[in-house]
Amino acid sequence: MSTRRRLLTSALAALAVVGGLTGCSRADRNEATATEQGPAAEVRLGYFPNVTHAAALIGVDKGFFAGELGDTKLTTQTFNAGPDEVNALLGGSLDIAFIGSGPAINAHAKSNGEAVRLVAGATSGGAQLVVADGIASPQDLRGRTITTPQLANTQDVALKKWLAGQNLEIGSGPDQVNVTNTENSQSLDLFRKGEIQGAWAPEPWASRLVVDAGAKVLLDEKELWEGGAFPTTVIIVRTAFLQEHPQTVQAVLRGEVAAIDWALANEAEAKTVVNSSLEKLTGKALGEAVLDRAFSGIELTTDPQAGSFPQLAQDAVTAKVAESAADVTGFADFTLLNEVLTAAGRPAVDAGGLDQK
Repeated sequence: MSTRRRLLTSALAALAVVGGLTGCSRADRNEATATEQGPAAEVRLGYFPNVTHAAALIGVDKGFFAGELGDTKLTTQTFNAGPDEVNALLGGSLDIAFIGSGPAINAHAKSNGEAVRLVAGATSGGAQLVVADGIASPQDLRGRTITTPQLANTQDVALKKWLAGQNLEIGSGPDQVNVTNTENSQSLDLFRKGEIQGAWAPEPWASRLVVDAGAKVLLDEKELWEGGAFPTTVIIVRTAFLQEHPQTVQAVLRGEVAAIDWALANEAEAKTVVNSSLEKLTGKALGEAVLDRAFSGIELTTDPQAGSFPQLAQDAVTAKVAESAADVTGFADFTLLNEVLTAAGRPAVDAGGLDQK
């Protein structure tokens, strides 16, 4: 599949540790009485400075969100990983979030299915386990240190679930795999110094480790999913905000669709826009080889592949970051997205049962 087509077709326990859930309980009480209030005066949008959040980066930079929002003020905030972004949502300081599937499920579970709703997809693919020379098989990871962006984020769950499937124990012993949590930018430096021997990383960090630091791919997460499709980035909204300001949420979704369409029609420029945004947000632009490699591994898509969410919830149990699989029924509300897609003459997104309670 060409990069052009890819552009079109397409954390969990940490919440109990950081920030507490006071904001969550407050949100739950308010949601029961939330009523429609028209367009919001302001919408607070969160996302990551990652290639896997390209739709958000393009939507902000090219003004697609602002153009659809009209008089509604757009305020943005960036995060390193999902658990911190979820805390902002549940604490009431964020309204809409581009986020990984794992933390999205955790936000739903920790609020007893009340505080957030899954309203769209954003990216499929774009995560790999990359390792140092001398590691050629899962068993070679024994006694090595592998990092993920944050405890219980999407990549952390994926790594720990995969290790369990390989009968590899997590720990600091010589026959165990030492799993640590490090910000993506720091993992690159640690890998170069030999202090870690691999990372399960989203794009562009997997590509930076390969191109800039000499890592090699031990596993592309696509290999673990039928058809190679899995939800790396989705969009969730505070339920109260969705109920009070559906027009505003739909405007953001129209902006996302416009950003993806523009990326298809302007592939080279889309990479330039994303790279410029990353430079503004992180202080460093990506090399051309890194940028091309990162984009080749993702598909921008509004379809969140809802049918995969029960498996993702079970993965958290296998990864030992949750005691029981979260109940994801009632998590999705694709009403607004499907209205946007229908108006554009496109097929509706399948909720996969996630819209039923």
